[in-house]
Order: sequence, then C-alpha cells, then structure tokens
Amino acid sequence: MSNQTILRISREITQIQQGSDLSIAVACQEKDVRHVKALIIGPHGTPYEYGFFEFTVNFGSEYPSKPPKVEAKTTNGGRTRFNPNIYATGKVCLSILGTWHGERPGEEWSSAQGLESILWSIQSLMSSNPYENEPGYENAKGTEDKRLNDLYCAKIRHETLRIAVIQKLEEALGIQSDGSLATPAPTTSQWGSEDDEQDESQEDPLEMQSKLKFTPFRDLFKRRFLWYFEHYMCTIEEHSPKNRDGSDFSKMPFEGGGNTMEGKFRYGELGKRLVRIKEVLRDETNGWAVEGSALKERESTKAAGLQRQFVQLPDYLRRKKLHNVDVELENDNPFVWIMTYFGKPSTHLDGGIFKLRIAVSPRFPGEQPRVKMETPIYHHRVSKDGVVCYFPKEADQLRNHIVSIVEALEEESPPYDPRTIVHPEATKLLWGSESDKKKYFRQLRRSAQKTTEE
Repeated sequence: MSNQTILRISREITQIQQGSDLSIAVACQEKDVRHVKALIIGPHGTPYEYGFFEFTVNFGSEYPSKPPKVEAKTTNGGRTRFNPNIYATGKVCLSILGTWHGERPGEEWSSAQGLESILWSIQSLMSSNPYENEPGYENAKGTEDKRLNDLYCAKIRHETLRIAVIQKLEEALGIQSDGSLATPAPTTSQWGSEDDEQDESQEDPLEMQSKLKFTPFRDLFKRRFLWYFEHYMCTIEEHSPKNRDGSDFSKMPFEGGGNTMEGKFRYGELGKRLVRIKEVLRDETNGWAVEGSALKERESTKAAGLQRQFVQLPDYLRRKKLHNVDVELENDNPFVWIMTYFGKPSTHLDGGIFKLRIAVSPRFPGEQPRVKMETPIYHHRVSKDGVVCYFPKEADQLRNHIVSIVEALEEESPPYDPRTIVHPEATKLLWGSESDKKKYFRQLRRSAQKTTEE
C-alpha cells in the first residue's frame, strides 16, 4: 500500500474522530491504519434506536479506486440478521461497497467517497421501515406489508436491546449469565495502556495475551448506556405489553437458510439485566475513587498530573470568566472533583446552587469522567437520576470538561439533537408546543428555586 493511500486513510479516520457526529465512531491501532473498527449507534425513531453496532473495515492496496471490505460484527455470533442488507454472516449489502448492484446511476463506488460516507450509508439502512430494504419489497405499502414491517420492527427492537446493548455492556463489565462478575481482564483501547506506571514485565502471561484484544469502544458503551438508560427502560415499558414474554418472533418472507432473526420475546428478563448493568457501572465508578486514593498514596504520576490540573483550574476559570463555578476535591482525592454551579443571573437557573460529582478514572483520558448531578434538576441534558450529557472539545484536560458541563447546563435554545436525549420527558416538552416549552422552563426554574428552600 502506498504512503499516499495510508495518509488518506489516516486523514479520513482523524476527520471522523474530530467531528461532531455522535452516532459514528472509528478507531484503529497505530501500527496499522488499514484495519479499522467502526461503531454506528442506531438512529432515534427506529427499532435500532441507541443500539451499538460494530463493524470492521479493511482497506486494500487499491483504495480509493476500490472500496474497502466491510463486515458487521454485531451478529450474535453469526446467528442474527439485523437487516435485509446486514446478514448474520456479517456481509453488508451496499452498492457503494460493490456487494449489491444499485439500479440508479451514482450508487456505485467512486474514489470521491470514503469511510464516513460508507458509515452513513450503512446507518441509512437502519430505518423505521427496514422491511422495505429487501429487494422486491421496496414499494411494499399494502396493509399486509405494514403488518409484516411492524412484526419485523418488533423483533429488531427486542434484539437491539438484547444483543446490541445488553450483551455489549455485560461483556465490557464482565457480567456473567447469573449476574455475578468475572475477574476483569485488562484490554487495550484506542488510548493506549491502562496504567502508565504498571511494570508489564511482572504481568501474568495470560493477562499479557488478553491485552492483544483491541476493544476501543468499551468506555463509549458505558458512557452512552448511562445516557440512554431511561430510554431503554421506556422501550421495555412500552413494548412488553404488545409482545408477551415467551412468544416467538415472526419469520419474514425473505428470511431463510440460516440468515434469519429467530428467537422469543423476553422483555422481563431484559429489564432485570439493564438494572444489573447500571448497578455494576455505579460500583465501578465508586471504585475509581478508592483506586485513585491508593494512587495518590503511592505518589503516582497520574495522581500528580490530576492534582496539577486542579491547582491550575481557578486561573483558567477566571480567564474564561466563569465566576459562577467553584471546584474542590472530595477528601483531597484528585480523582473526585466536586463542582458547585451557581445559576447564572437573568437565566432560568438564576439563584440555583447545584452540586455535581465528577468521578475521574485512574485510566483517564482513556476512560472519560462520569458526571452526576447530586442536586436534583429538571433539565433536558440531565437524566432523571442525574447523569449529565455533555461533550468536551478536548477530552484530555478536565478544565475542558468543566467548561462543557457549564455550557450544557446553560443552553436554553439549543438545536434539536436526538442523539442527546437523556431525559425523554424534558426533551419532549422543550421541543414541543409553546405551551409545552413554557411548562419545561417552569419546571427548570422550580428546580433552581428548590435548591435554596431547604
């Protein structure tokens, strides 16, 4: 492969990683950019909603003259076909990939296209009418076709939760089938080693072997799960009455030959597994503080670096004119930052005093902080149980996280972005009718007022 081709692939990867599209992600190991792992998060309003769908993208020496080879990896071990165009074998049928022959001009591959356009094309398959993706069913609009599409969506929705959400998180957290935890094994991520001070020469050979597995999206799975947890539970609440536990999935006319989606509805079990995942994530987050305290006692460079970031923060906040923010360390632990946010004058949060807990991983920035609002607030960027949805521009400095949290709390007329729905009820009000919007801001102001009433 020529240097020019490698540079182009590297540029395309960087463009996606530095972009603002929250529904796709890519990663590769530095030693070989030809082999890329990609993640597509299922679009809002579809049966794939907020599922984590992984793909491998392998670039050949003829790229960009010829498209790369793409394989779906979220297939339940080759047993589940998630779409007429995404097979259980991992095959992705798209005209731009040369795996399907489109009928319209311009659908074939061209060197002007690239990795991002491929991922967008795959994401477009994850529609609210996936039944119509099957050749010969494109114009299926009759009553029977609508019924079949609804039945198809029903099982995709269930399996998205089971396979593309729950299985991903259970694997990432080491949760076994009985709910117990397996002994965690270290793995590499796109950010490098898990402990900058660990003496690898003393590691067990089995642990060293486990590090060879490249799992770049584990932290993303965890953070997004916390964002979307309420949505997942609402999905179960809405659809479990329509699909009795133990009832079989309906088989589609085009399914067969092992390329199917078979199974039974078990929403009751899925709900319990979701709750267990959240419990384990809570315990993992709390464990960071204990692990971080031990690192401070050892005077580790990681702890010293975070301490230095904390010491430098007040000057940075003054330069940013963020006079309504105060930050301190919990028990002098640089891995737990307690942020106090004072509602900005002349806003709906005016007069409010809100405390937030910023838990920092000993593997930061490989694992990103988890931020929870400890003071109740009714806000479209804060889940009912306090998880804050925000996006730091430069994730390796905690000061940028502080600034981005403030920006998230203070935005009052943001553009609608379904990828950031962490409080479905508040979101529905804010982007509803004028009456709904007024109700949203009344509840927001009321939550600010309550902070000074006790």
